[in-house]
Amino acid sequence: MKFISPKHCLRTALILGASTTYAWAADPAATQGNFIDYQIVAGKLDEARNGLATETGSSTYRFDQQSIQNLPLGNDSQVSDVLLRAPGVAQDSYGQLHVRGDHGNLQYRINGIILPEGITGFGQTLDTHFADKIDLLTGALPAQYGYRTAGVVDITTKNGGTETGGRSTIMGGSSGTLDGTQELYGSSGPASYYLSGNFNQNDRGIEPPTASAHALHDFTQQDKEFGYLSYVFNPENRLSFIVGNSTNRFEIPNNPGQPQQFTQTGVPAFDSATLNEQQFEHNTYGIVALQGLIGDRTDYQLALFSRDSSVLFKPDPLGDLFFNGVSSRVTQGSFTNGLQNDFSYRMNDAHTIRTGWSASYEQAKSNTTATVFPLAQCDVSNNCTGPTETLSDDHSKGATLLGYYLQDEWKLVDKLTINYGARFDYYDAYVNDNQISPRIGAIYDLTSSTKLHAGYARYFTPPPTELIAPVTVAEFANTTGATASNGSSPVRPEKDNYYDAGVIQKVGEHLTLGTDAYYKEARNLLDEGQFGSALIFAPFNYQKGYAEGLEFTGDYQDGLFSGYANFAISRAEGTGITSGQYNFGQDELDYIANHYVHLDHDQTYTGSAGAAYTYNDVKYSTDLIYGSGLRSGFANTDHLPFYTQVNAGMEHTFDMGVAGPFDAKLSVINLFDKVYEIRDGSGIGVFAPQYGPRRAFYVAVSKSF
Repeated sequence: MKFISPKHCLRTALILGASTTYAWAADPAATQGNFIDYQIVAGKLDEARNGLATETGSSTYRFDQQSIQNLPLGNDSQVSDVLLRAPGVAQDSYGQLHVRGDHGNLQYRINGIILPEGITGFGQTLDTHFADKIDLLTGALPAQYGYRTAGVVDITTKNGGTETGGRSTIMGGSSGTLDGTQELYGSSGPASYYLSGNFNQNDRGIEPPTASAHALHDFTQQDKEFGYLSYVFNPENRLSFIVGNSTNRFEIPNNPGQPQQFTQTGVPAFDSATLNEQQFEHNTYGIVALQGLIGDRTDYQLALFSRDSSVLFKPDPLGDLFFNGVSSRVTQGSFTNGLQNDFSYRMNDAHTIRTGWSASYEQAKSNTTATVFPLAQCDVSNNCTGPTETLSDDHSKGATLLGYYLQDEWKLVDKLTINYGARFDYYDAYVNDNQISPRIGAIYDLTSSTKLHAGYARYFTPPPTELIAPVTVAEFANTTGATASNGSSPVRPEKDNYYDAGVIQKVGEHLTLGTDAYYKEARNLLDEGQFGSALIFAPFNYQKGYAEGLEFTGDYQDGLFSGYANFAISRAEGTGITSGQYNFGQDELDYIANHYVHLDHDQTYTGSAGAAYTYNDVKYSTDLIYGSGLRSGFANTDHLPFYTQVNAGMEHTFDMGVAGPFDAKLSVINLFDKVYEIRDGSGIGVFAPQYGPRRAFYVAVSKSF
């Protein structure tokens, strides 16, 4: 992980020059005339695309190819595992991440283009293999970043490069793991492409509810596909196509020996070890982008994006009824189309104006078919007689999201740059709301080795429409599927004041140190919880809340050795539940109404560290993650014990003569086999216990061709 100090973006003459700066050369083998050196042109267009964004006032943590490959699992790491190595990022179950005290609230971009949100599930949609680098931006973000503001994850994709070929990787190991990845890439004249496909199956697909090294009923099959194609029309314009797909199938792991909550006359007792719950997830996305330069001062990108996302939870028809009082088949789907347009205009050496807009429309659907016992047929010991009852609860809603921003990056003097501006956001779904959000960020070069940065941002965060599944509370009344309480106010957008300040210190040639402090004051603070056996999170609001913290980071780079270390202190609390009240018991609602409570994902201390060293052509790598424990207990008044997980890896390239070289890697996850709980099944919006990974060994072999 490389920490990149906040900075403004200045263009060199090489990038800004007119068409004469592009490389042309006579080709005697070609027909009459000149030809374009498309690789140089593509590189200049990449620089132009990067210039559409600014990082002034925010903090950027950059994982380039070397940083990713230095992880014990290298490119076979999940995207969430890569991001977990940044400061202030807390681990949760199901691959969830919490940045600076927020539940999720991450915006994902591919080559600077917004990737619409999908339905939250167990699996991940994006694959590390297609990433050339991964940037995480946090703090007081510039005006061009809206909607999801805890962090922006911008993935720059691999492309055709200068060679035609590919790379094959196969990995196997503990828990019946079989993982294969195929990459193909190339270029021909103005066209270039990159394709990848990944398949994974194993017997530990979801964090299990028991500490056993062998999870029960936890098989998964997952596949991910990705494609990138670009075509250079001329030295100033390029058209790109991006497509991606993921299909994930999960068995829901079982927890033996659980007490049966309901019984039915004449039906034998049900063993919780034999439950057969399953979840199916599917995500498909596509992007078409036209990007380039207008004259020698303006860069632009116009993109059309689309995403189709769905989750199907299949219950155990009888088992869920006996253990939960309701057996629900849940289908949620979301289809989003949108446009994004960004411009950057270099007015002069002191001012760069950036402006743009985005618009999207989402159609979200929720369908639930639930089997319940009528309470009139159940006695005080929850033994029920007679037939069950089937209820249907279906909803569909369209959501419109519009945003516009304008900002100026102003270099006042050589040492001081200020980026100021504002954005306007409009949201129309279950509620209608909007906001004008001013932003300002500054960076000051105190010395040649010391940089100071500070910023303020007003944030407008709409709720994830695709996760909102309004429950018809009255329909489930007087059944074993009745909600905990009757309130069902609509979920509203969160509105924040966010303050951030930090310092970056360069020590010698190889060491960079940083510290950052932040404070967020929130109204209608958004959170999410899993309130049923289906892993589909439901958003809700606290009336108000806050998040505050302090982060420390260090990065060392010196030839064959590199290392990093991060430590963060955080506190996030809210009070008063103002939406989705039916998910809470009345005693919990009353307590939260009169107390500030920790958010369930609040972790006081979070840390990560890692190092890689190459000796005698063998690369040795290790890293660790540390957490003081997520919240638990009634109204999140307790927390789980601290944990530390250490991972290690070693990699070597073997020369097979005429067969050519291949890379072999041995990885060990949780080297010391520390048993720890990520969740214990208690706390707000926590449905079941989840344990971290047990010690696992993996061997991966890769070969380029």
